[in-house]
Amino acid sequence: MIEELIQNYGYLFEEELLQEINQVGTFKEVPEGFKLIEIGEYIKSMPLLVSGAIKILREDENGDELLLYFLERGDTCAMTLSCCLGQKKSEIRAISETPAKLIMIPIQKMEEWMTKYRSWRNFILESYHSRLMEMMQTIDSIAFMKMDERLLKHLRDKAMVTNDDVINSTHQDIANDLHTSRVVVSRLLKKLENQGKIQLFRNSIKVIDL
Repeated sequence: MIEELIQNYGYLFEEELLQEINQVGTFKEVPEGFKLIEIGEYIKSMPLLVSGAIKILREDENGDELLLYFLERGDTCAMTLSCCLGQKKSEIRAISETPAKLIMIPIQKMEEWMTKYRSWRNFILESYHSRLMEMMQTIDSIAFMKMDERLLKHLRDKAMVTNDDVINSTHQDIANDLHTSRVVVSRLLKKLENQGKIQLFRNSIKVIDL
């Protein structure tokens, strides 16, 4: 695990912190679609993402989901941090968008490292800032962008986090992420294809206009 730590976090954390993470962290590999965090659960550890991508979702009172943001290599989740430090139940759902490798850090170490390591404190504060900016972009897209614009942005974001311009998602999966209906997504995907921005296949979508 120390090799993955140095490769992904060596430029951020000092040697002593890397060694502590290696001692107390738990290495975890998960397949695509694996549920890492569920709404209403108490969180006992915080993820450091070594590879892959994770999507963070909220749920309304009817059980419908809304995608907040993606986590990529080198990221952690601010919503998880908030629940860990406040010992509150999770308000988000985290699902692996691709096969992923993570290092799970016990929450007991969170506050200790905040005072002990300046690099950890800076990392946590920067993570809060990054996730806040991403959530603001999500709010802006809902408030100010047309649904076809939101859809194209979503496809571009997925292509970016997976490093693949071919997206293997059903129309229903995309509708769930955008909190809309499959019929609307299917119609708008066809519109985007006619505009030359994407190409539709039987079980995948190729993003041309990245």
